[in-house]
Amino acid sequence: MNQADTKNLEQVVIRFAGDSGDGMQVVGSQFTRTSALVGNDLATLPDFPAEIRAPAGTREGVSGFQIQLADHQIFTPGDQADALVALNAAALVTNLGAVRPGGIVIVNTDKFAKLDLDKARLSSNPLEDGTLDGYRVIRAPISTMTKDAVEPLGLKTKEADRCKNFYCLGVVYWLYGRPLDATEAWVRRKFKSPYLEANLAALHAGHAWAETSELFQNHYAIPSASLPSGDYRNITGNMGIALGLAAAAVKSGATVFYGSYPITPASDILHNLAPFKHFGVATFQAEDEIAAVCAAIGASYGGAIGVTGTSGPGLALKAEAVGLALTAELPLVIVDVQRAGPSTGLPTKTEQSDLMQAMYGRNGESPVAVIAASRPNDTFEVALEAVRLSVKYRTPVILLSDGYIANGAEPWTLPDIHAIPRIPIDYAKAEEAETFQPYARDPETLARPWAVPGTPGLEHRIGGLEKQDRTGNVSYDPANHQKMCELRAEKILRMRADIPPTQVHGSADGTLLIGWGSTFGAIRTVTDQLLADGHRIAHVHLRHLNPLPGDLGDVLSRYERVLVPELNLGQLVRLLRDLYLVDARPISKIQGQPFFTSELRARVVAAMA
Repeated sequence: MNQADTKNLEQVVIRFAGDSGDGMQVVGSQFTRTSALVGNDLATLPDFPAEIRAPAGTREGVSGFQIQLADHQIFTPGDQADALVALNAAALVTNLGAVRPGGIVIVNTDKFAKLDLDKARLSSNPLEDGTLDGYRVIRAPISTMTKDAVEPLGLKTKEADRCKNFYCLGVVYWLYGRPLDATEAWVRRKFKSPYLEANLAALHAGHAWAETSELFQNHYAIPSASLPSGDYRNITGNMGIALGLAAAAVKSGATVFYGSYPITPASDILHNLAPFKHFGVATFQAEDEIAAVCAAIGASYGGAIGVTGTSGPGLALKAEAVGLALTAELPLVIVDVQRAGPSTGLPTKTEQSDLMQAMYGRNGESPVAVIAASRPNDTFEVALEAVRLSVKYRTPVILLSDGYIANGAEPWTLPDIHAIPRIPIDYAKAEEAETFQPYARDPETLARPWAVPGTPGLEHRIGGLEKQDRTGNVSYDPANHQKMCELRAEKILRMRADIPPTQVHGSADGTLLIGWGSTFGAIRTVTDQLLADGHRIAHVHLRHLNPLPGDLGDVLSRYERVLVPELNLGQLVRLLRDLYLVDARPISKIQGQPFFTSELRARVVAAMA
């Protein structure tokens, strides 16, 4: 690299866009992995259509991937992109608004023929009508140059064109000073001849073209971030949950049984867990959502740790069975990777609209614990916490993630596996048979004994009918029913003993921004910006949503103004108003996209005026 041509950047936002079959997620993932290995802090936002293969060249078929990388700690994938790679006309017009004025736009000019413009519903060519005025435009016949690069390998035209994503990756690797070796190694593992050689040829050809074309004024370097010491790996939210569940199997000594039915965006948890049999994980792909949760309950009855995963529509289908686990007082973890609804909604877009369903979406008085992950690199700990609480209190725990967390990626510090606390399991023993009562209770947690079937002398009834306290016999007694409902509710409230004090980031008074889930990055960034500007503002982010932290009421009372940014029409804000009688005000967004820092800041400033 010619150092005279290199410009150092503190951070940069890059967006790749093309057809859903153009491999934009592959390119984004490789750029993310390479940047993580270089040592940058980063955050990503994959954005793809719900259709398996939307019509090529149409706006509905555009797939995108955005990444922000920096030489310092960041919390979001960025707002406006500094550079956009657009592989066709539809990708250009649907993503150009996300590029900052003066940003770099690399355009595949081969995909702007009249047919391409018609598919993209364009009446004029954006390369010629002034649409790109104000941007640094790099026009390149990427499809043609890719075909030329792989021509010696004898690929058919369509096969050659599929390599253009690696050609673009080579261009952007040169532009931002990324090494090729990690991607080269990945290609060699992933592909066989002749596609292995073709993708490598396209990668190197793109890198060489960028270096020699003299179309770029500069290329850029983003130094490594000054992050806390430790070993890091790149992690997505779904992978973090899978690793956390595998760690729970190791730390508990019990089998973690994961029963699931494929549903976007939760399916990858099942895929990622399947190879972990040697860690005590069993996976089961069920025929439907109800079968998946019932199988998990059966596993817990048999002494394993039952876990099921889904998204919002599947959580609705699982509702009655979650009530069964509640009444049977068995451990059960339900992972809900939220997506935009209602019904099928926007399956590949993100939303936080399942909080009320998690809290109340079952018949009868059926309280369950609810916790939420805030970032991809938070999911490992939250999965462990969900298992720990479920086992300790013998009750269902709903773990809320969402599409942004599930598919997004961040650096994650590898934990010291030996330092992770054990998850103790105290199965009832045969020697306790003389005094055994299946619904006797631990005086601290109110958990009932966990008696594994087949243990001599511990035979007992199980099922969805109301139980008599202590004996577990079926009971229609009115007073007993009220007592059991109150006991199950009290069990959830006693989890407050396991919740650490509320962490407040920022001022001790003034304005409080309180959030949960994937709004963390935008809220924290806005809070830090406004603190730097001299505002009295603070940020509280909740992991435990039911029960809420015991000290939260005291924290809320210290602030003149409480604002609740959420990717819904105001769900946490209703809970806070109900439980604490505070004048909490919502800042809502429900567009299938996360908050951008700039928009959230503007709305917070307006609310403080």
